[in-house]
Amino acid sequence: MIELLRGRVSPFYSTESEMLILGDTFSILKKIKPESVDMIFADPPYFLSNGGITCHSGRMVSVDKASWDKVSSDEEKHKFNQKWIRLCKKALAPNGSIWISGTLHNIYSIGFALEQEGFKIINNITWQKTNPPPNLACRCFTHSTETILWAQKNDKKSKHLFNYNTMKAENGGKQMKDVWSGPLTPAKEKTEGKHPTQKPTYILQRIIEASTNEGDLVLDPFCGSSTTGVAAKRLGRRYIGIDNFEEYIELSKRRLQREEKI
Repeated sequence: MIELLRGRVSPFYSTESEMLILGDTFSILKKIKPESVDMIFADPPYFLSNGGITCHSGRMVSVDKASWDKVSSDEEKHKFNQKWIRLCKKALAPNGSIWISGTLHNIYSIGFALEQEGFKIINNITWQKTNPPPNLACRCFTHSTETILWAQKNDKKSKHLFNYNTMKAENGGKQMKDVWSGPLTPAKEKTEGKHPTQKPTYILQRIIEASTNEGDLVLDPFCGSSTTGVAAKRLGRRYIGIDNFEEYIELSKRRLQREEKI
């Protein structure tokens, strides 16, 4: 796996099929071998830490996550999204694809940035959460969905992979639609620790299974607790995860090592 990196990069954790890197995403992405990645899943900052409140386990709590989830202006947010998407494009193989999750706080900037940086959006997936937290303010509808954009390079020579028959079989023999329903991340997936924006594994397994083959390389530039890595491991894909918080890289390492024992 180390051969996929250019320059001096010391992995935090590495095996034959997976690698965790502690460091600045922008710096690390520049060192990944061009066109070496088959699929990217990104769960970037949503920038929703604005002093508001939400409900967690029946208690009123702040929506603020940390400094990484705050931004001073819409212009700063959009430049941030353009920059990391541009770097991901360089790492992505010609026939690879990228999946990006978000909410109303960032997804419109991301969609525009994808088009600006030379991507073509394939699908707009709506993840409908079956058990969302209630809306305590009672001033709008309950927020119960997230959007996942799926895109490929906007090049006539690029042909993204879609395992159509696999998805159809998973959906009981019918074409799978772009609305996916399911619960939030269960407690059993947080035994090694918690991340504030952790995705449930079933979402990542579907994404990876839909757009990669066994042995393909999956990259997550904002890996957090590495749900992407766990799903990739279960499906026989290779994985690179990047995060600039050591506690989350440690959490990722524990989760990946736990998969070895299951």
